[in-house]
Amino acid sequence: MKKATYNAEFIFGTDTPDAFPKHNMAEIAFCGRSNVGKSSLINSIVRRKNLAHTSSTPGKTQSINFFVVQDKWCLVDMPGFGYAQRGKDFQQKWKKENLSFLANRENIKFVNVLVDSRIAIQEKDLELIEFLENEERNYLIILTKVDKITQAEMLAKKAEYERLTASCRYVIEVLPYSSFTDLGRDQLLAIIKKNI
Repeated sequence: MKKATYNAEFIFGTDTPDAFPKHNMAEIAFCGRSNVGKSSLINSIVRRKNLAHTSSTPGKTQSINFFVVQDKWCLVDMPGFGYAQRGKDFQQKWKKENLSFLANRENIKFVNVLVDSRIAIQEKDLELIEFLENEERNYLIILTKVDKITQAEMLAKKAEYERLTASCRYVIEVLPYSSFTDLGRDQLLAIIKKNI
């Protein structure tokens, strides 16, 4: 059976809030720490290898990038949080602007918080989850790169995040995902379609 593909194109990238595109399309935001796999995940959703540019260098994405899909909705690739080699001033600038975008952008239907399934839960990830709860913004926790761990490790990590967010009001789900094997892709697309 042929796998579904989606028409998608890059429309805009900016680090200036006044320049954000003005449209009525639903937006799905993707955020997380640097090198967590945001661009690869976006590419896997639409089955385009180079729609969102991937890099082995953390912190490569330096603007908020908008990709329109099927001429109906947008995926938003955000700069990574907390990449030390960019310098503290750069980190603080992007943290402030990222959080402002997530809090105030009316088009956003929900936020995908990407976390690396291979490593221990990070304080920055928990801070982002707390921020979204305080802003009453719906979000999905996506465990990335699960093809690089065992199934038992994946299930344990999923359960750990579910315990941590058990009393949270705005978490949609904790979803294991692999951009390499497509694990979780159908579930993510179903959640997107339900919310747009």
